[in-house]
Amino acid sequence: MLVVALALAGSAHAQSGTDSYSGMLSYLSTDTRIDGGALAGANGSIKVNQAAGDLNLQANLHSMANGGHASASVRSLQQRQSNLFNSPMQATATIGGNALAGAGGIASINQASGGGNAELNSVTATLAAQGIREASDEAMASSEVLASAGGQSTVTDPRATRRVGVEASALRGFDGVLQLNQIAGSGNATENRFSISVQGTP
Repeated sequence: MLVVALALAGSAHAQSGTDSYSGMLSYLSTDTRIDGGALAGANGSIKVNQAAGDLNLQANLHSMANGGHASASVRSLQQRQSNLFNSPMQATATIGGNALAGAGGIASINQASGGGNAELNSVTATLAAQGIREASDEAMASSEVLASAGGQSTVTDPRATRRVGVEASALRGFDGVLQLNQIAGSGNATENRFSISVQGTP
């Protein structure tokens, strides 16, 4: 089984003289937050992509296979048509409240606040008759996944703030595989990969 994802983002929209004051303020601050009881008690395959800002790329890919000679893989290419994005002065990405409390299974979360970021979570699981196989260092380092954050310079203004966090009340009692990418800023690339292969029951 093969899962292929292609993410392509267009050019950032330009500010015009007709923008409202509140619209212009949105370029000064970006905020993403997962809060309250969001996904509390959820079970199974959980995928969340949350972004505030321009030209952010996000993907959550899960591939699973079962059979005598089963094989599961994931390939992803994330590209943008433009590197001209806004870098907000204030950027925050947080998970709070009782979000995902008591949840279980496979949770893949991408959270970005800013511009020109690339985030990817990938999971491959195989149940096959050929037994347990340990992945080599070469296989783990292979370029099955390519994510580019571009080359635009980051904000250097000393007044700029960047903040990410998971509050103590969130994710309590979560059971399973948890992948979390949190970005507050611009021009970053993050990735989580998880792969497992186990022997099936005769």
